[in-house]
Amino acid sequence: MQTLDFSFLHDGPYAQWLIQGAARSILLFLISWCCAFALALLVVALRASHSRILEGLCRAFVAYHRNIPGLVQIFFWYFGISQILPKSWQMAINAAHGEFIFALIALALNAAAYMSEDLRSGIKSLSGTQMEAARALGLSYVQAMRRVVLPQALRIAVPPIVNQTLSLFKSTSLAMAIGVAEMTYVSHQIENETFLSFETYAIASVFYLVCSFTIIACGSWLQRRLIMTTVKA
Repeated sequence: MQTLDFSFLHDGPYAQWLIQGAARSILLFLISWCCAFALALLVVALRASHSRILEGLCRAFVAYHRNIPGLVQIFFWYFGISQILPKSWQMAINAAHGEFIFALIALALNAAAYMSEDLRSGIKSLSGTQMEAARALGLSYVQAMRRVVLPQALRIAVPPIVNQTLSLFKSTSLAMAIGVAEMTYVSHQIENETFLSFETYAIASVFYLVCSFTIIACGSWLQRRLIMTTVKA
């Protein structure tokens, strides 16, 4: 029986690669999540408008990103969209790690489509009279959404949004396909050089497990906090 060998962490640059890969995975996740959540709020607001054009565009946006594999979307941005941009833009983006930028855009747009549906479901579960009452009290549409509707809808939508957050974090590993040196990418590189497949991917697995459990814990804390806030109100 072959014994486990983690000594490679002390030899060469492998430990540094893993640290950098983990940091890049977390950075890609955090930025794409913030962009996705902000865009999801915008999509929800646009779908609540009375414009059929905006409603149709939002429906198309959600349908596209929910029905096409995430990896295909990443390829589309990196190999497709990048080719139709002006040359000056291409050079600027490539100089700023274009693979990271395009992966971020694809992941954020994909997650935004799912999050917008989660938020919209939360809003639809509330009584329509709450918006009417808020408007009757003199609040504008934006104020009513921000102070009355969204806090309650968010409490309902937290569980599915946490699930989508987990999915987004795990999807950062897809970025390796276009050369983003995140955790999965560097693990594959180390495995190719050391031939220590079990040890290398065990470290990567522990990283993803720890981060996933952290996301779940944060989601549970947020849900309890929102429930307590609602009860006090």
